[in-house]
Amino acid sequence: MLTYEMDIAGLKRELPLCRVSDDVYIGAFVMFGDVELTVHCAEELLKRAPDYDYIIAPEAKSIPLLYEMARQSGENKYFLARKAPKLYMTGVFEVEVKSITTEGTQKLVLDVADAEQMRGKRILIIDDVISTGESIKAMEALVEKAGGIIAGKMFVLAEGESQRRDDVIYLAPLPLFNADGTPKQ
Repeated sequence: MLTYEMDIAGLKRELPLCRVSDDVYIGAFVMFGDVELTVHCAEELLKRAPDYDYIIAPEAKSIPLLYEMARQSGENKYFLARKAPKLYMTGVFEVEVKSITTEGTQKLVLDVADAEQMRGKRILIIDDVISTGESIKAMEALVEKAGGIIAGKMFVLAEGESQRRDDVIYLAPLPLFNADGTPKQ
């Protein structure tokens, strides 16, 4: 199996390379189960975070990061954009999203009660990786639909072209890869 070693704000990890198409591979970055990585990334992102009132992340890979950032910052409340409505929700706001790592179109859903708390507040959007930017567009639409003010957009990794964006903060760049494991130029 091909891998890519990277440095994430001083912490090294070996990422397996996964095929997306015949000529594009990505470094599989998964925080689940890696407590050291989650704690480290949360700490480093908080050092760079703009002023905000609440943090939000999309379900599911960013849940540990979302929780850890809230815990380290002393916040008692954070928001999670779910992939589907839940029975306990009082009503929902929803937007559609197409992600590079998920087949088909997905929905992101926010409980109306959470949306009411977000109204007029500065909301920091976080996620593990930004790639095509489709997930972040959906998150922005969800926050704006709820009446929140986007304070910033933060990621652990910026993949491919997203590294050139000037509207996001990230800890480390992640290249896209050729089938032989070499980074694309």
